[in-house]
Amino acid sequence: MAKLFSAEWMTQFKDAWNSDPEIKDKLAEINFNSTISWGFKDEENPRGIIVVENGECVRASDWAGETPDWDLRADLSDWLKWVQKGIGMMGLGAAYATGKLKFKTGDYKSMIKDPRMAGPFVKTFGILQQIGADELG
Repeated sequence: MAKLFSAEWMTQFKDAWNSDPEIKDKLAEINFNSTISWGFKDEENPRGIIVVENGECVRASDWAGETPDWDLRADLSDWLKWVQKGIGMMGLGAAYATGKLKFKTGDYKSMIKDPRMAGPFVKTFGILQQIGADELG
């Protein structure tokens, strides 16, 4: 298994994203384009990033100074819990409401109210459990 948010892990995330029609195709229907980063609440910069064009993840790598449209942050322990056990819509809402999941950039409330985006967003968290991860070194 790859280290969480490493370039190798982000590439696995990209491949899983693109192979899931409930993510890729649904986001293509709304011409979704975005730069999305992931990282930890206690760090200034994100760790990993993907670039999405018309629903398809076209690049995944270590963060290299890009300005994300969406920047999702949580503590390592929470990310690893979601990797092991998964998380659904209710769990994501609770994680956001309690501050376990932070959006450093991006508007969670408007996104989650739009079913065209909310469904694929929740599915991306399923990828965490699907590909797994090692703790950081």
